Amino acid sequence: MGWSTEQAEAGTQGGEAGAGTEAAGSGTEAAGSGTEAAGSGARSGEQPRPPVALSPSRASDFMQCPLLYRFRVIDRLPEKPNPAATRGTVVHAVLERLFDAPAAERTAVGARAMVPGEWEKLLAKRPELAELFADDVAGERLAQWLAQAEALVERWFSLEDPTRLEPAERELYVETVLDSGLQLRGFIDRVDVAPTGEVRIVDYKTGKAPRPQFAEGALFQMKFYALVMWRLRGVVPRRLQLVYLGSGDVVTYDPSEADLRAVERKLLALWEAIRLATETGDWRPRPTKLCGWCDHQAHCPEFGGTPPVYPLPIRPPEGGGVPQGRMGDI
Repeated sequence: MGWSTEQAEAGTQGGEAGAGTEAAGSGTEAAGSGTEAAGSGARSGEQPRPPVALSPSRASDFMQCPLLYRFRVIDRLPEKPNPAATRGTVVHAVLERLFDAPAAERTAVGARAMVPGEWEKLLAKRPELAELFADDVAGERLAQWLAQAEALVERWFSLEDPTRLEPAERELYVETVLDSGLQLRGFIDRVDVAPTGEVRIVDYKTGKAPRPQFAEGALFQMKFYALVMWRLRGVVPRRLQLVYLGSGDVVTYDPSEADLRAVERKLLALWEAIRLATETGDWRPRPTKLCGWCDHQAHCPEFGGTPPVYPLPIRPPEGGGVPQGRMGDI
């Protein structure tokens, strides 16, 4: 393909959906990039507002559970720091900044050595993360956690060769508005451009590759990014690549225009469902196995909780009654 880097294109090899994935249900965009302030809580004095844009994480939240989407986007309920999500943030930072060095200096030893420093930088930006190890007086858990991050970084070198890579973009913020008026946005871990102009979008996952029957969620995220890049630059990305550091798998997909048009239709239907829920206040929980990782059980009716008072005006649906949701069409 001409990106001057390719290793073997591995398929998926085990790993349950949600098992071992970083930040299951954490809603982070590239693990802490902060696109939508999900989980940070509303700023002091800030008034709740209807959603104005869609990112892959928020789209996944709504498809997983509309009430979770409401808690994160509209109520902005705080969420506890997550060790897996935070480790993912540190690993992403190392893999991004590694390319600041000349090609010959991009070594596994050097990358591992960057992990403690990136953790300290993150901690300085987000002091609340200190509570992850508040009771770790001897520092043993922190040392183990850092060692796990270092192992993930080192595994990447068995999957890609950074000395033969010169990314066109790293941690690229992308945003576009579709003809319908829907605004899409998100962060892409890496964009490679071949001498022939072909574009490859790369995403690092610090969890394990899911089994094939559960792989659609991750591919949806990548197709989302591909759609945004296509609308921004007029070129369909040649390849989408997921690098699973937890299991050492590389999963690739070559999208077509038809794929991306289908994703656009799905997003429009999804946004219409979000708009309807926003106007009516009908945000229904959808119980799944992922509920076990949710920070909002105290507010969820499925666990005997009560959601906060809905902070936005409610418009009764036409014809009366409560809308029954439209997720079956999404």
